[in-house]
Amino acid sequence: MQNPPPRTSQVDLYASILQTSLNTKNPSAIKPIHACIVKSGLHLGVFLMNNLMNAYAKTGFVSDARRVFDGMSVKNVSSYNTLLSACAKKGMIREALCIFNEVPEPDSVSWTAMIVGYNQMGRFGVAFRMFLEMMKCKVVPTEYTLTNVLASCAAIEALDVGRKVHSFVVKLGLSGYVSVANSLVNMYAKVGDVGTAVAVLDRMKLKNVSTWNAIISLHMQTGQVERALAQFDEMKEQMLKESKLRLDRYTLASVLSSCANLEDIEIGKQIHAHIIRTELDTSGAVGNALISMYSKCGGVEIAQKLLQKCGTSTLNIIAFTALLDGYIKRGDINPARQIFDSLQECDVVAWTAMVVGYAQNGLNNDAMELFRSMIKDGPVPNNYTLAAMLSVSSNLASINYGEQIHSIAIKLGEASSVSVSNALINMYAKAGSINCARKVFILIQQRRDSVSWTSMIMALAQHGFGEEALQLFENMLALEITPDHISYVGVLSACTHVGLVERGRRYFKMMKDVHGIEPTSSHCACMIDLFGRAGLLAEAQDFIETMPVEPDVIAWGSLLASCKVHKNVELAAIAAERMLSIEPNNSGAYSALANVYSACGKWEEAAKIRKWMKDRQVKKEQGISWLQIKSEVHIFGADDALHPHRDAIYQMIAKIWEEIKKMGFVPDTASVLHDLDLELKEQILKHHSEKLAIAFALMNTPDNSTLRIMKNLRVCNDCHSAIKFISKLVNREIIVRDATRFHHFKDGSCSCRDYWLPTSGGYLINIYDDSQQFLLMANLPRIGRPVGSIGSHLKGKCYSHTTGIIILNIVKAYSIVGGSLEIQWNWGGSVDRNMWGVLAVAYCLWLQFV
Repeated sequence: MQNPPPRTSQVDLYASILQTSLNTKNPSAIKPIHACIVKSGLHLGVFLMNNLMNAYAKTGFVSDARRVFDGMSVKNVSSYNTLLSACAKKGMIREALCIFNEVPEPDSVSWTAMIVGYNQMGRFGVAFRMFLEMMKCKVVPTEYTLTNVLASCAAIEALDVGRKVHSFVVKLGLSGYVSVANSLVNMYAKVGDVGTAVAVLDRMKLKNVSTWNAIISLHMQTGQVERALAQFDEMKEQMLKESKLRLDRYTLASVLSSCANLEDIEIGKQIHAHIIRTELDTSGAVGNALISMYSKCGGVEIAQKLLQKCGTSTLNIIAFTALLDGYIKRGDINPARQIFDSLQECDVVAWTAMVVGYAQNGLNNDAMELFRSMIKDGPVPNNYTLAAMLSVSSNLASINYGEQIHSIAIKLGEASSVSVSNALINMYAKAGSINCARKVFILIQQRRDSVSWTSMIMALAQHGFGEEALQLFENMLALEITPDHISYVGVLSACTHVGLVERGRRYFKMMKDVHGIEPTSSHCACMIDLFGRAGLLAEAQDFIETMPVEPDVIAWGSLLASCKVHKNVELAAIAAERMLSIEPNNSGAYSALANVYSACGKWEEAAKIRKWMKDRQVKKEQGISWLQIKSEVHIFGADDALHPHRDAIYQMIAKIWEEIKKMGFVPDTASVLHDLDLELKEQILKHHSEKLAIAFALMNTPDNSTLRIMKNLRVCNDCHSAIKFISKLVNREIIVRDATRFHHFKDGSCSCRDYWLPTSGGYLINIYDDSQQFLLMANLPRIGRPVGSIGSHLKGKCYSHTTGIIILNIVKAYSIVGGSLEIQWNWGGSVDRNMWGVLAVAYCLWLQFV
């Protein structure tokens, strides 16, 4: 091979001109310079050709660089590396690999170019394998090689691989290079090995701005926001000693992010002042961080001004979404929507933030409408969007919407995500479909988190499956899953709904003693309700007066509700007075106290309370019931005269009323808390909102389908009894969600087993046949013996014949809750095997043993 002719001053001149065009970012000058070189007749040696190729490559003209490369009669390793790097950076990885394979002896630049190319393509595993091949070929990596390989390890969170690279760094003696050490810190931080990351930082003798950024980011990543800010202060002190050390946009963005997470607007303002004093550029990352910080810290007005000052061209979706979220948190939906509509390219985060904003402000229909637009024209929803929309469906108690979103989640492959599954459990439970909630819970058996368990416990408690809820809680503890305060709300609610007083006491004590959870007002309200429903009013009063948090309206309201059930006028007056001292215009306190007086026949006192309400312009909350048929929601009030199908509905309820009375239903006129004659009371009871809703549903839904009725207030005794008979009459399951729980009516019985109903000081008894089928409920008079004592008398006693079995479930008594009691007797002879006959036999047996 002949030696190339020596370089001339003209060659150096053209090389200098090419470099100048690169430095001045003037790509259009490259081709004219190339033309001048060709016209000059200058010998195109390797040096000049490499410079030409480099100029084309760095200005994006890779095809021109390739033509120069192909026209070279003589090439050196720099020639190959120039084109190789250009192809790799452009994502032309196949072409790059072909060129790499042509290099006679690839050097560190060749190998590093391939590693960089694979990294840019996201093929981090291949990049690392290239590094291993490089080491096998005994090519010494540069610090640039190592920083890229460590970036690969960080991207795929390959800790073991990263440690191997670290060992190479130590062997090669490159651990003292600041860029390499920074990459090691970044890698260990991203794979979660914080201890080693800190150890590398501690050993670093030299730190540049990237090092400080890595330290701050590390503390941010591990949730140590205060330490991140402390490192920032230390960095500022170091800047006084090192003139070259300067804050860059990454430092400021990280620190402002720390302020946002801490919601510390004062420190954020100090950093903002520093930016203004030093005239730092507020575009890009810094502007985004400032807007995000102010938005998250409650300074949305300042954030809005910054947005107007910076303009929208350099701001990212994160800043816009933060500002959007800031307005949403304040409840300012209109400006939030204006920002949302101004975004040219909304990502899924912005769409989700807007959906959540509508939901949090009670605008569920707007949230649903926006979600439909997202499905049609927006980005693909993620698991957070779907979970938010399932929450909207829960708020609407709409199983139709919920099932549609469940279907979308399945199509998108998101139904198995924990957040979506938890939202599904909650949605199905609130829509009254506890079996669907159970199925979802079973499907995520291997992925359940504490929220999954808590959601299912709460669902079972609301639906009256208290024992199952408590067993689930015990299973949760057995798996060493730590319950939180919400879990215990569910557990105590379960005890309340089924009357497990002693277990409620035990769990309340365990909550604090075992799990270190301080009781909240919600926990205390559950305990007051538990004691009150069981008739332990004195204990409920003692609890509320000694509870660890200040009693609120809910606590006193629970006690007042129990006073109504057990007709304790004196304590009701105290509870109502305390409620009104907290909320003077609380209509519930007035209404409940008036109802207690009415239930006890104190009509004058009741009238006086209602007059006070009128004089003080306190409006009573009106009871309404509603149901959804297809996509339409139908709302009913008591004695509703406005519904377009009023006449047909009233005819239907009149027909039902007569049929259930033939079955043995007796209207509970005591539920009408006004001094009226019985006929008028019965007429009022007949047209309660839930009865009208059921009549309408029976007219407009297929036979055998489940009816789902929602009510804003508690179901009265009469409606509860009537719906049990209706469920048996029409052979349908009727699910009613009232203000406190779900009632599943089926075959004449309710899932609540009538535990919550007032019994006028007697014993409420459900009677079942030998197949556990509900036959009848009876309210037997109290004769002075505690239920537990009755149980001990009845248990084990029976007639000698076993041809029939009756189960008496003494659900509620004056003060003590009992259990299920079985009695066997001979059906034969003159005993009529109908409901009234069963009741007569049961009653006689009960009296005999008492």
